[in-house]
Amino acid sequence: MNSPSSRRVFTALSAAVIIGAGSVHAQSYPAKPITVVIPFGAGSGTDQVARAMAKAMAEELPGAVLVMDYKPGASGSIAARAVALAPADGYTLMITTNTTQSANPHLFRKLSYDPVNDFAPVAALARGSMVLTVPASSTIDSVPKFIAAARANPLNVGAGNSSSRVALEMFKQMTGAKLVYVPYKANPQAVTDLVGGQIDAMFADTATALPLVNAGRLRALAYAAQERSWALPSLPTLDESGVKGFALYYWVAVYAPRATPPDIVNRLNEAFSRSARSETVKPTFTQAVLDIFTTSPGGLAEFQRIETEKWGRVIKAAGIEPE
Repeated sequence: MNSPSSRRVFTALSAAVIIGAGSVHAQSYPAKPITVVIPFGAGSGTDQVARAMAKAMAEELPGAVLVMDYKPGASGSIAARAVALAPADGYTLMITTNTTQSANPHLFRKLSYDPVNDFAPVAALARGSMVLTVPASSTIDSVPKFIAAARANPLNVGAGNSSSRVALEMFKQMTGAKLVYVPYKANPQAVTDLVGGQIDAMFADTATALPLVNAGRLRALAYAAQERSWALPSLPTLDESGVKGFALYYWVAVYAPRATPPDIVNRLNEAFSRSARSETVKPTFTQAVLDIFTTSPGGLAEFQRIETEKWGRVIKAAGIEPE
């Protein structure tokens, strides 16, 4: 019979072997190309970020080769399910956005994946926000005037994605403004109608709005983030303009299948976080008007939880019925 002391020695040795094996596993990773599933089409904003990250990762994680696998459709659900069912070995990742991880649970009655339980959060990469814009010909030139006009008579506000839609609903709830949601299949179509004066306003993503604002074709009233954008430093935030507490972001992050080994997740987190801050990625973030936003795996999980609750409150209060 083994003595208690011998059992303790055996347990300690076993733990050491397990820890050592995990370290060897992480050190030998990656031993083959890593498939990065993109929930949206080639050329999308998410794809551009992913491609820039792939170049930087080759420098930050020796031996890393990231191969893009596009699975667009169903608001990202096709890609998310594919990654949820993939082997949890660190060789399948998903670079995705708030759409699949925070918005979809409230916009669809039934999802083919669980945004929380099916994934291991790896790292946040970047986030951006929107600009409340009106046509250049509009007589409205400030947020207080916009609110006053919308309380007097309903204004038609376009939106072609979940971020723009939730922003306008959140604005309605916080100000009492009468805003009529005008749906579009995509934001570029809405922006075209906004420039032409077919709609009264729009929460446009900053990368799209910025050149039109600079060209005098749109008027920017306020930025929708907590702090001003470096791209429009003179533009006040909605909070500064009187809508206290307003802050809404779209964001990009990396996820792996749920049971991916923690040592692999941590190594990926370090490499992705360094890559997001690299000179290689900087031009892409600048063009997309994105801010560097990195977290630990646990930090991403907490951020996702907070975002999901916020989006849920706004969507429920707006009476938006899940599809």
